Amino acid sequence: QVQLVESGGGLVQAGGSLRLSCAASGRTFSNYVMGWFRQAPGKEREFVAAISPSGGVTRYSDSVKGRFTISRDNAKNTVSLQMGNLQPDDTAVYYCAAKVGVYTSNYERDFGSWGQGTQVTVSS
Repeated sequence: QVQLVESGGGLVQAGGSLRLSCAASGRTFSNYVMGWFRQAPGKEREFVAAISPSGGVTRYSDSVKGRFTISRDNAKNTVSLQMGNLQPDDTAVYYCAAKVGVYTSNYERDFGSWGQGTQVTVSS
């Protein structure tokens, strides 16, 4: 498995931006689809975005499409999530996840490696 460590969470006002990063180690990073999920208090974890191993294919949930951008740097073994126009509903713990293979997925069960999560809080 690949080990994942997220960073970049914090407190931001509505309308603001944050950039999350996830550093991977332990396996060949470019063999993995990378994804971001989030879990709000009292809710189930949900898909946010995913990116193919080459970075050429991305997928977003409808709730973040047009506001968030996922990207990766295979030379640095990192994946990032640039979040813009944040709203209080975006408040959640954000998790980085890795999936072996080339096809992106929005299903939590497809991702075998997970980070510990980073808190994002958006104030109104």
